[in-house]
Amino acid sequence: MTQKKSDEKNTLNLDDILFKCRDILRQAPFFEKRDMMLTLVFLRFIGEKFEDGTKILREKLISEGLNPDDKEIITAFFDDPTFTDGTYNLLPESRWSNIINNPAPKLNAALDTALHSIASNSKELKGCFIEGTFTTRNLAPNDIKKIIDEVNKINHKSFGQEKDLIGRVYEYFLKEFAVNATKEEGEFYTPHDVVQLIASMIEPFDGNLYDPCCGSGGMFIQSAEFIKAKHGDLSRINVYGQEKEPATFRLAKMNLALRGISHHLGEMSDSSFTHDLHRGIYFNYIMANPPFNLKGWYNENLRNDSRWVDYETPPESNANYAWILHILSHLKPLDGVAGFLLANGALGDGDTLGIRKKLIENDKIEAIIILPRELFITTDISVTLWILNQNKRGGLYHDRILRNRQHEILFMDLRTWTDNPVKGENKKKFLLSPSQIQKAANIYHTWQNEGTDGRNYEMAEFYRSVELSEIQENNYSLVPSKYIKFIDKDLNIDFHAEMSRIQNEMRAILHDERESQNMLGEAFRGIGYGIE
Repeated sequence: MTQKKSDEKNTLNLDDILFKCRDILRQAPFFEKRDMMLTLVFLRFIGEKFEDGTKILREKLISEGLNPDDKEIITAFFDDPTFTDGTYNLLPESRWSNIINNPAPKLNAALDTALHSIASNSKELKGCFIEGTFTTRNLAPNDIKKIIDEVNKINHKSFGQEKDLIGRVYEYFLKEFAVNATKEEGEFYTPHDVVQLIASMIEPFDGNLYDPCCGSGGMFIQSAEFIKAKHGDLSRINVYGQEKEPATFRLAKMNLALRGISHHLGEMSDSSFTHDLHRGIYFNYIMANPPFNLKGWYNENLRNDSRWVDYETPPESNANYAWILHILSHLKPLDGVAGFLLANGALGDGDTLGIRKKLIENDKIEAIIILPRELFITTDISVTLWILNQNKRGGLYHDRILRNRQHEILFMDLRTWTDNPVKGENKKKFLLSPSQIQKAANIYHTWQNEGTDGRNYEMAEFYRSVELSEIQENNYSLVPSKYIKFIDKDLNIDFHAEMSRIQNEMRAILHDERESQNMLGEAFRGIGYGIE
């Protein structure tokens, strides 16, 4: 029997479980299907967290010589338990272990009773779902029982504590939604590797973090994982976001609640343009993946909006520069940093030249990084990572000494990084490897750091630091190919020898930078900065 259970555990496949659930719900409209499944997964995981929290509490009480089955102890600790790991208290009717014991004909009603109980008793979880979801749909008893049984298989006891089950389940359905969404509906699903690239660049280690089009909360979750990987303290990060689509807003609240990430998403879903829920708040870090070339964003009330009064009103044709100015308006004036994605057309649009010129002359743009094609589920175009920085004057930043980078912009072209194809996708797709992400971040950080000569910081066909005067000569274009040198393969040049020479120079720069950092670390440890 033990061997059989072990074999079953080893053969469980999460994608197979989720596909079976989709198959059972095949007659339901797509969005309804997605909302039902994500709500069930939400109940499953929050129930598991509650059970685990209760178990830990029992063990702690026993270790302190108390009887967890004593009536007074139950009243004091279990009737309204408070867990230090962010677990939410659940009344009996909303606990997964009780829900699944209902007979099949009563499951729809039991599920909606659980949702109502959670919404009524938790301010943080209110608004994560639509009450009445299951009784409105009223799935046949046999179907809802089959789905419950499948979802019940998804637990950390079967898959292991190290597995990011919440992330995998959410990713599965969010990707399915993204595949069915049009490009103008908003690409709220941002691949993990792209988020990791942005986080590695701007290093959101402390302070507050904002995403003005947060979708399902992926930027926050991946940033949290990045911070934990760097041994950072999540309690030092305050998360703020806004999302226009009601269904996606609910997903974000669910996703963040399940991860135990404290967040401020406002009381409702709404547009960041027409109803900025965080107006007047300035942020240390902003990360975003706005809908590319969004139309229909503008109304007459925005004509003289304070966000672009110092620039120009962005064109009504698409929201690319409206996003830029909105993000800039929320950056802390002295040291705020933003990393966000835009369609490549924003690099040289004629109707945004006036805004772009002023952004460049005001020294707000720090880096422009072209990404490879086919990184995204919903589009195969190459997009650009923009980095805005309110402090290009230099100084101490995250244990690094930055040089004065005023009137310089770093251009980087990563379009050749297509050597990591993703298997099993419905479309051709690539991803950035951890080593590639680290390499790109190192190039950016080395360029920022004290000791680097920005006037000679370049590698042919890869990156180059450019001064304001050259950008002015190119009519304020931010297209990297206008600045990064490309070697003409038709000339009588040993291309591989030339690239090898440049790479050796780069390795020497990185080696010198490491030596410099070690020396700085020793010096600053001596005066109390504690650089590691």
